[in-house]
Amino acid sequence: MSAARELEDLAREDASDAIKHDTQGSHGAAIQKYQRATSTLLKLVKLYPGYNLNQLWVDRASSYQERIQTLRDSRGSIDDQNLDLESNGNGVAKPLIVEPVKATYNELIVKEKPDIKWDEVVGLDNAKSSLRESIVFPHQRPDLFPLGWPRGFLLYGPPGCGKTMLAACVAHEIDGEFITIDAATIMSRWLGEAEKNVAKLFNSARRLLEKGKPVIIFIDELDSLLGSRDQEVGGEVRVRNQFLKEMDGVSDKGKKLYLYIIGATNKPWALDWPFLRRFEKRIHIPLPCLEARINLLKSLAEPLHIDLDVELTELGSLTEGYSGSDLKDIFQVVQIRTVSELFASGQANDKSAKPRSITTSDFTDVLSNRKPSVSKEMEKAYHTWGENFQAL
Repeated sequence: MSAARELEDLAREDASDAIKHDTQGSHGAAIQKYQRATSTLLKLVKLYPGYNLNQLWVDRASSYQERIQTLRDSRGSIDDQNLDLESNGNGVAKPLIVEPVKATYNELIVKEKPDIKWDEVVGLDNAKSSLRESIVFPHQRPDLFPLGWPRGFLLYGPPGCGKTMLAACVAHEIDGEFITIDAATIMSRWLGEAEKNVAKLFNSARRLLEKGKPVIIFIDELDSLLGSRDQEVGGEVRVRNQFLKEMDGVSDKGKKLYLYIIGATNKPWALDWPFLRRFEKRIHIPLPCLEARINLLKSLAEPLHIDLDVELTELGSLTEGYSGSDLKDIFQVVQIRTVSELFASGQANDKSAKPRSITTSDFTDVLSNRKPSVSKEMEKAYHTWGENFQAL
């Protein structure tokens, strides 16, 4: 859901600014940014009640609210202290020290058991093949790989094209543990504890390995963690160096570990080269081709009442340049339109009443007001970067 992703990005940006203000002692500005991040997250939960990360966003909104209260209490205490000193005429107020907020390990990761199979990811045959050859095959027959196998994988390309689903598919195929972390959260919140949590993440993965389970660590928005920066705020260098150290430990050619790091990014050109080379496989996840779009449209249409006049092949041609999430959004908008008509007619209270069938004009109307989320220039940038750095 691209709209949900936009709200997530907005909340992350405000949270990042809040932490920077907080670290620098600008508590008034920090409170304002924390409030905006909280409001955005709660709006996200309200608008998308079925979103699978809602509990995570509720927890983070609660932690922001707790931090706001801590900062407000400290400011009030300082003001009271200054007033007392002024009235007594004694000395200078000693400002209260506000302890920096710290992240717990559990707040930075999401553990989930994926149940996604290869055929649920439409298209992307090159990416599927590369991941099978490098992860699934060595897991099934390690004796056939005397030189070892890759453990670092970079999935790059426009948003909404299946990077997360591919990582989940691999975890399902090898019956592995799947740990998801949000790199933007690590870098924007509680930087003083972030490097410790990176170390804890990899230590936890190794303990799972000892239990006989392969482990996949999936890092979303990898550029937020390993990207180049003009300025460093609050220990970002330490966080990236810790991650580099852990990556080197995983990639040790003398070890045959079933521990894999899969990073996803929409901005591969933002990654620092020392980190980029740790990802032996760098795989482009492009916009869906015509065949993939048609198959995806068929999958989206299956649970809906689609009129017989709708030609999904023609619709596939009309949606060139649209991402998979764009196509899903289009179907959701069309679905909402027909359901809204049912409610407007007053028939929705009748449980047997159903929305009218979806017609070709419904799709053409939505497409006339809905442009692709990925520009031609951005698509060209991915191909240009891939010509220099792709490694299947």
